[in-house]
Amino acid sequence: MLTVALTGGIASGKSVIADVLRRRGCHLDKSDDVAREIMAPDRPAWKKMIDRFGPAILKSDRSIDRKKLAAIIFKDAAARHYVDAVVHPLVMKKKKETIARLDQEGRVKIFVSEAALTIEAGFAEFFDKIVVATCPEEIQVQRLMDRDLIDCKEARLKVRAQMPADEKLEFADYVVDTSGSMEETIEQAEELYEELLLDGRIKNGSSG
Repeated sequence: MLTVALTGGIASGKSVIADVLRRRGCHLDKSDDVAREIMAPDRPAWKKMIDRFGPAILKSDRSIDRKKLAAIIFKDAAARHYVDAVVHPLVMKKKKETIARLDQEGRVKIFVSEAALTIEAGFAEFFDKIVVATCPEEIQVQRLMDRDLIDCKEARLKVRAQMPADEKLEFADYVVDTSGSMEETIEQAEELYEELLLDGRIKNGSSG
């Protein structure tokens, strides 16, 4: 089974690419979903968040208010590093467990991990292939403003809190430019899928 990391900055168009790959039969593992699971009430990561940030980040059902937590960590590098240090290893542990299970079942050809911070977390080398979604910062900012109903200043702060796109590209086996139309991004994602299928055949052939 080919393991693929789909990454890129916030609002860089990862989800469009991920949806194409999912529809083509890839197993899509979204790090945001895994993070929600490991940060559920009374789980170890949840307890560490409360120890660090207090009960003010909780909703009435005791789940973590992700918007409140995000507002804190995008403005405070130390807080962001704390959350990353707690969450990233646990998310990666879950991914490895899923990959091992799927590999044993033998039904999936391509495992796709969708995660914005794969490279920053130091996990790039684990995957067979790295796909980076990219577009100009101004497009990211506009997408964030439209999606999250925030102003330009806050959107730019979120974009610049992450690794610059140019640095991510240094790790890329494949690059998908999402700055054009939705149709153009989907077309690139379809071509990417065919390339990944070939990569999977090469991997299987080389492993006997």
